[in-house]
Amino acid sequence: MTGDATSTPDTAVHGGGREGPGTSGGLPGVVVAGMTALISGLSVFVNSYGVHSIAPPSVYTTAKNLVATLFLATVVLVARGIRRRSRDSVAARFVATARSPGSPWQGPGTWRTWGPSHWAGLAYIGIVGGGIAFVLFFDGLADTTATPAAFWRDTLVLWVAVLALVVLRERVAWWNVAAIAVLVIGQISIAGGVGHLAADRGELLVLAATLLWAVEVVVAKFLLRDVSPAALALVRMGTGALTLIIYLAATGTLHVLTAFHTTQVGWALLTGLLLAAYVGTWMTALARARAVDVTSVLVGSALITALLQAAAGTTSLAPQVLGLLLVIAGTSVVIWASLRHPETLRRETAGG
Repeated sequence: MTGDATSTPDTAVHGGGREGPGTSGGLPGVVVAGMTALISGLSVFVNSYGVHSIAPPSVYTTAKNLVATLFLATVVLVARGIRRRSRDSVAARFVATARSPGSPWQGPGTWRTWGPSHWAGLAYIGIVGGGIAFVLFFDGLADTTATPAAFWRDTLVLWVAVLALVVLRERVAWWNVAAIAVLVIGQISIAGGVGHLAADRGELLVLAATLLWAVEVVVAKFLLRDVSPAALALVRMGTGALTLIIYLAATGTLHVLTAFHTTQVGWALLTGLLLAAYVGTWMTALARARAVDVTSVLVGSALITALLQAAAGTTSLAPQVLGLLLVIAGTSVVIWASLRHPETLRRETAGG
């Protein structure tokens, strides 16, 4: 699982930059990551309210993960039907894997050819990434507010950059380093500095979940060479939901899941649909671009969360202006460089 993600023939698709806009390869990974950032920013804002509507947070997490699983399963079934009629459609790209640059989109290799590392990776994606990490994150979110939670969650780019360099052997270009530095400074500014960040239970749980998700990004990059984004997203949410149900049964809270009132059902449906959209676009972005670029763009979700909080009257944008401008600058650099020099990114990744 620690092999070079660029050692296979599909380097241009899974190891480095994707084909540019307008090609048969679809939207570049960093553009899809931008969509993920929009969804994530909205999700953080909505979940900061939703998590308080259902107690304990593990029940809330399980409910929305079940909704996400059912929605993703429906999307996959529809996409597979569309793929039979159009093998180069958006749906086909979601449920299939490209074997080589410019090749038709086709199904991944049979699961019978997978080795122990594939199954271990899928187990980690489902049980840890889709289960345990969610419990930690939403338990933490229940004990803190959206701003510090978003800050610790967005340190994901730091951990992924290190892991991508060491494990995936992605080359971190000078503009990656500059962009990450600007993004981190921007996040610190948005959070109002680091002095008020507390090493309390809530923030530590969010940080622990973030570290688990950083490892998940690396594992996902490995698996996406042989597994479609749709399949990996479905495994993540389906296995994760099953893990959470077992957790609820073990803690004696499973009965709460079947006693929701109308408002709680509404929160589960809304946040579950957002989660499905997040996971689907996230896996698609990772399949098309470098991990360090995708996670850098994801930091842009802080802008969406801040704007929504300001609109809701819970925070003021004035103290966050500098930080938000830095976040915009950092994500813009990554997107611009990725779209401007896709061939350079492929050579940099291949040279690792």
